Amino acid sequence: MQEPTFLILTALAAGPQHGYGMITDVREISAGRVVLRAGTLYAALDRLQAEGLIEGDREEVVDGRVRRYYRLTDSGGARLAAEAERLRRHAEAASTRLRARLAGGALFRHGITGGAPLLRDLTGGAPSGRGLAGGTA
Repeated sequence: MQEPTFLILTALAAGPQHGYGMITDVREISAGRVVLRAGTLYAALDRLQAEGLIEGDREEVVDGRVRRYYRLTDSGGARLAAEAERLRRHAEAASTRLRARLAGGALFRHGITGGAPLLRDLTGGAPSGRGLAGGTA
């Protein structure tokens, strides 16, 4: 799933929203990293609606303009949940490998062969008195 799609579905998970609300929410969720343009958003909304992941909720007129609200369908919620779980597993694998990399590098730098006390430090276990820089805690 593309990141903008994930973020749009995430925005709609909180409840029905109109286009500008989704643009604002996506920017907020992504800490300003993803800024959707209206054309991009509405093309994505058409596609997501055709896939049955979202549906129209209601329309209202504000300042003479029609504001269309969309909501997440049950299918969209299930797809978002599956994608969130997939991303969580990937992030967990990356974190595990980074911890192992840091532990291996720190163990190598300090000439430690057993490594269990320092590894516990890096993974949240009991402190051993040594940090990553090899000093005392």
